[in-house]
Amino acid sequence: MHRPFSAEDSWHLSNGSHSRLWEVLGSHVVPGQPTAFRVWAPDATEVCVISEANEWKHGVHALEPDPSGVWRGEFAGYEPGVRYKYSIMSRHGGERREKADPLARLAEVPPATASVVATDDYQWSDQDWMDSRGIRHRHDSPLSIYEVHLGSWRYEPGGYRSMGEQLAEYCTDLGFTHVELLPVTEHPFYGSWGYQTTGYFAPTSRYGGPEDLKAMVDTLHQAGVGVILDWVPSHFPVDAHSLGEFDGSHLYEHADPRQGFHPDWKSWVFNYDRPEVRSFLVSSANFWMEAFHLDGLRVDAVASMLYLDYSRADGEWIPNIHGGNENLGAIQFLQTLNETIYREHPGAIMIAEESTAWPGVTNPVEGGGLGFGLKWDMGWMNDTLVYFRQEPVHRRWHHDTLTFRSVYASAEHYVLPLSHDEVVHGKRSLLEQMPGDDWQKFANLRLLLGYQWTAPGKNLLFMGSEFAVRDEWNHEQELNWSLLGEGLHAGVQGWVRKLNGVYRANPALYRADRDPSGFRWVVGDDSEQSVVVFARFAPDSPPIVVAMNNTPVPRAHYRIGIPAAGRWEVVANSDDPGYGGSGVGPSNPVVSEPQASHGYDHSVEIVLPPLGMVILAPQP
Repeated sequence: MHRPFSAEDSWHLSNGSHSRLWEVLGSHVVPGQPTAFRVWAPDATEVCVISEANEWKHGVHALEPDPSGVWRGEFAGYEPGVRYKYSIMSRHGGERREKADPLARLAEVPPATASVVATDDYQWSDQDWMDSRGIRHRHDSPLSIYEVHLGSWRYEPGGYRSMGEQLAEYCTDLGFTHVELLPVTEHPFYGSWGYQTTGYFAPTSRYGGPEDLKAMVDTLHQAGVGVILDWVPSHFPVDAHSLGEFDGSHLYEHADPRQGFHPDWKSWVFNYDRPEVRSFLVSSANFWMEAFHLDGLRVDAVASMLYLDYSRADGEWIPNIHGGNENLGAIQFLQTLNETIYREHPGAIMIAEESTAWPGVTNPVEGGGLGFGLKWDMGWMNDTLVYFRQEPVHRRWHHDTLTFRSVYASAEHYVLPLSHDEVVHGKRSLLEQMPGDDWQKFANLRLLLGYQWTAPGKNLLFMGSEFAVRDEWNHEQELNWSLLGEGLHAGVQGWVRKLNGVYRANPALYRADRDPSGFRWVVGDDSEQSVVVFARFAPDSPPIVVAMNNTPVPRAHYRIGIPAAGRWEVVANSDDPGYGGSGVGPSNPVVSEPQASHGYDHSVEIVLPPLGMVILAPQP
């Protein structure tokens, strides 16, 4: 959609309340008329469009300013596909800069850096999905996310479209409800995985154009698979064509490096105190949700936005007006962001990667929260991996590392992530982080994944871990799919398929994730044998009992209390030979006895498999 830039647009831009800047800024092809260009550059003394339409000459296609700081003009010869940039003369020293369009909807394939005139003619076929996604994204619905880096998942010559077909088939087969894409916002450095974004309104051209990405989302939706995008409003790269010092001033970033430069990532930090920057970022998020029918955004590095002293020593940061370390502008931005997305896209979902104990990340804004729908539980990830990396003989000394999460599990609406960050930078693959010989490594991994799927919270797993890749993730090469020809790897994949099936078929595993009554330890204190047993509950649903033996020693005649008398089915056993296990486990079904145990009137005596998990459900 294109419309003129009005006085109302100017007011909303300057007040931080504009959420649809792509409609009025950037380049717009108007049939039968010259192409319109508009760019915000209030500190410029001259702005012109340089392009292959004018042989990249300065001054030929000059824009005119208005009081809002927006420069505008209309020129013939800019059909879709024409490459262009803005040539900006600054009032600060008269230096000229050549910048990509911040609102461009298409860019050249990197390392080229020009923007490209684009139109939108895609016809969607996913209305059934869009009409039903609100139900799928309720907190009492199952959510199992497959995290993907498109460039290294599986080589597909057809780019977005072919990968959409492959992902739809693969996720449907394994039972994942959603795909989460590492950022496909345009980025100049491939090795940043998309987290150094330059195109806040443009999908990367590495895999095709905007209509190709839309076709990918459309295909996934028609297969019943949702799409979440990693989105990065926390920082942006220092590349010359990017947003930094855009018009000669620190327009998008703070001028003071104690506020405006990120020491970890060597990149600019957005100035959230500036209303126009908040308008830009909220519009970016809104654009991706609307133009690409995305089902949600996972907002990267939220903690780095919330704390003024994030990764900074004393003297390297500036306190807020109250003397504290909270970034008040970032808080306002995040609250506005979430209110806007949930208002304009009912049924969508906003997810925070927030690594601290900031209160109320998933609480409503009107109650003082940040307003996200879900938060990555980084504490669960860290503690769980610390535990599973221990040799089983030592796990008795780390038992509380596994059980501690129950103290805070109801504090937020959580996602349990085993993401790309856990399999890079020397950390090794999940399989190779597991202790023991090869058989034990696979058994430990199946046990870890089983715990992830049955603990309170939604699930996220990075690509390759579902079939136990051996090598650490390398973004320069595709996953080693040939491993699926080997039994143990295929067994882990089969186990993930089984877990997704059990998860989606048993509401007790997802309906009451944040409700304290939805989880109960049956055996939480058996550190000597490294056994934990817990029960999951949900209203109007049969309970689920999960028993984990975290050592390679089978536990025969292990008695556990059971929430209901009768016959219980072993709905999943990670030690089943079909998954690469040894075949140890309880007989099926398990019949309870009227013998009190662990606070219940009835109990069962079962065999716990080595480094294994059994999941029990009452038979009807």
